[in-house]
Amino acid sequence: MRKYELVLVLNSISEKDRKALIETIKKMLGDVKFLEENDWGSKALKYKIKGQSLGFYYDFIFETDKIDAGVEKKIINMDNVLRHLMIRQK
Repeated sequence: MRKYELVLVLNSISEKDRKALIETIKKMLGDVKFLEENDWGSKALKYKIKGQSLGFYYDFIFETDKIDAGVEKKIINMDNVLRHLMIRQK
């Protein structure tokens, strides 16, 4: 199994909406084994992204055999996701 890390920067939305968005993204990833889930909280952005100066950071480390190629495209197209970074660790 390969190990991946996904970092998300989300819009300033309510906590309930953030949790729902995170659950949606987890379901989109499919059958993965989550090793770590970290909520880094809100941080000021160095520059405005989509008119926002504050972002909520989340970090996921997970293992899976393969990732659907369309997942990143779906994440990019989500309105409340300001930035994302998915990398394969090993």
